[in-house]
Amino acid sequence: MPKIHVLHENPLWLPPFAEAFEKRGLPWTEWFLDESVFDLSEPPPEGVFYNRMSASSHTRDHRHSPELTAAVLAWLARHGRKVVNGSPALDLEINKARQYAGLEKAGVTVPRTILVGGKTRIVEAARKHFAGQPVILKPNRGGKGLGVQLFRDLDTLEAHVNGPDYIAPVDGLSLLQEYILAPEPFITRAEFIGGRFLYAVRVDTSDGFELCPAEACAIGDAACPVGQAPRNKFEVLPGIDEGLKQKLESFLAAAKVDVAGIEFITTSDGRILVYDVNTNTNYNPEAEARAGVAGTDRSGPGALAAYLERELRSPLRAAA
Repeated sequence: MPKIHVLHENPLWLPPFAEAFEKRGLPWTEWFLDESVFDLSEPPPEGVFYNRMSASSHTRDHRHSPELTAAVLAWLARHGRKVVNGSPALDLEINKARQYAGLEKAGVTVPRTILVGGKTRIVEAARKHFAGQPVILKPNRGGKGLGVQLFRDLDTLEAHVNGPDYIAPVDGLSLLQEYILAPEPFITRAEFIGGRFLYAVRVDTSDGFELCPAEACAIGDAACPVGQAPRNKFEVLPGIDEGLKQKLESFLAAAKVDVAGIEFITTSDGRILVYDVNTNTNYNPEAEARAGVAGTDRSGPGALAAYLERELRSPLRAAA
């Protein structure tokens, strides 16, 4: 019997999807891709394969899970299995530089970014391209906003890079990026399922850059001045700029990405800059409940389950 096969390396992210699958009576199973064995001479089982591999897998001691997933996806493609978020999506998930290239090709504006290979050239590159400016240092392969740090001056950056707290990116590649000052400490994350816009989430960044919206990543309400009610860290928004939405949907279609959360920031002069594409998207249940979509097909897990059910019942679509 064909099933939905969920490829992943983090069981903490599965319960909302499992609940949505079971609510619809969908047959499904999970493939935990860390230390695994596959007979490549045999065909894979029938069904739809949903890839949820994360760029942050190395933070959970699953350093080589993306590489294993890439090999498994090639095997699935060889046998023509239907894959949601196949090899092109994984390629984008683990490489921000390739994300930016694809976004710019689709007419989407991204922050000015300098790619640096290795540790020894970071400070030199920052002094050349961002002298007298604050700069953001981030890993090319990150996830959840981990490793993203703002440096107000380059002397502080140099002290960090040469100090004991510096952690080298897992792929050896760093990004230096212009610091965008927003009028308020918020970013927006637009959610797409089946390549189509579902809803957006406004995320309060007062507590820093770790922006994973899943319940397992929640760090509470944002701090507020004494006497004011705390802000909700995640707030569902019904829509985004129509022109941006169309460009992002075109980008996802060209990139062959089915499910994604795309993060952007709006500057004080109204410019919209996209800085991250997350193909291993999660959803915040409290924000969905406040918006009245929790448990429905307008929720993230509900919409995903409905989409995977359509894929499971539809004619074969070859793996990418």
